[in-house]
Amino acid sequence: MRKLIALLLVLGFAVSSGNFVYAQDADADAEAEGEATEQMEDTTAAEEAEVEPMAPEEPAAEEEAAPSTEDQSGYQILKKYFIDGDWRFMSFVLVCLILGLAFCIERIITLNIATTNTDKLLQRIDDHLKSGDVQGAMEVCKSTQGPTASILYEGLKNADDGPEAVEKAIVSYGSVQMGLLERGLVWISLFIAIAPMLGFMGTVIGMIQAFDRIEAVGDLSPAVVAGGIKVALLTTVFGLISAIILQVFYNYIVSKIDGIVNKMEDASIALVDIMASNNIFKQ
Repeated sequence: MRKLIALLLVLGFAVSSGNFVYAQDADADAEAEGEATEQMEDTTAAEEAEVEPMAPEEPAAEEEAAPSTEDQSGYQILKKYFIDGDWRFMSFVLVCLILGLAFCIERIITLNIATTNTDKLLQRIDDHLKSGDVQGAMEVCKSTQGPTASILYEGLKNADDGPEAVEKAIVSYGSVQMGLLERGLVWISLFIAIAPMLGFMGTVIGMIQAFDRIEAVGDLSPAVVAGGIKVALLTTVFGLISAIILQVFYNYIVSKIDGIVNKMEDASIALVDIMASNNIFKQ
């Protein structure tokens, strides 16, 4: 019995000793793993600390910011430059551009309405004059829009006074129609001349401001004069752009007027020939 109890005690002691040793080994392993983990984290942190200076994030942010600047609309860019160029001068240039464009659009619409198919008009007049219907030909001219129909109407109205009277009436009334066609061109020319002059005035004032800053600071550096020079250049650029735009419209309008005047002259000569061939002039 004693041997059995002693054996059980030895077995129990052996088991407990094994568990204790196993627990110690597990704790040792856990501590070793913890130390290894800490060493790995420290190593990783050190490596990250070493890698971060080599691959900074700021350039990526700058690269992301650059496309956002490039993606700005044209209106936003023009607005920015308009504000940078000092609105006191840029506003006058903008007013010149708006008013000039208003006159240009009005002239273009008027001239397009005034354009007449002279060949068709003369054919209809000839059809009436072949039957001696002068009043019918005059009604055709009255119902047709444009300066060409108006001068032909004046010529037909003086048919009883002979060809000389018809030609005189056409020339006199043609001068009136010419003045109506060119109405508003003087204002467009004015804005074409004023826009760059205002820009140059902003340039001169900007340079004066730059020299005032140099005098006040007593040092010639780019930072001192950059603001004044920027204002000067922006006002000049906007003034020249406004003048160029208005000049293009002005040349188009002048060419349109020249075409209408040429058609008027050809139609007036053809009218006299038609009236003579149909024996409209009374002796």
